[in-house]
Amino acid sequence: MNKALIKKKPQRTCVGCHQVQDKKELLRLVLTAYNKVEIDPNGKKAGRGTYLCRNQGCWQKGLNARNLERALKIKVNQQNIEELAKEGRLYLGQE
Repeated sequence: MNKALIKKKPQRTCVGCHQVQDKKELLRLVLTAYNKVEIDPNGKKAGRGTYLCRNQGCWQKGLNARNLERALKIKVNQQNIEELAKEGRLYLGQE
């Protein structure tokens, strides 16, 4: 089989559970130019990004300020984390 024809799927690591999964299975958080962290459902926004699984346990662990700050290399304020938690519940179908 020709190796040039086999395409690898992009893999990313969840900041909550630290498991490597296909990029499409994870939800991306992106640091915008305004130093605000937002959910990027399409994975196309510009900026430093990190990924979380689509389950509540990973969101609780991942939105822990230290995990998020370490991944994005910036200080994240508590209000932004609370907004992300609220938006995340919408994406996870829990609201």
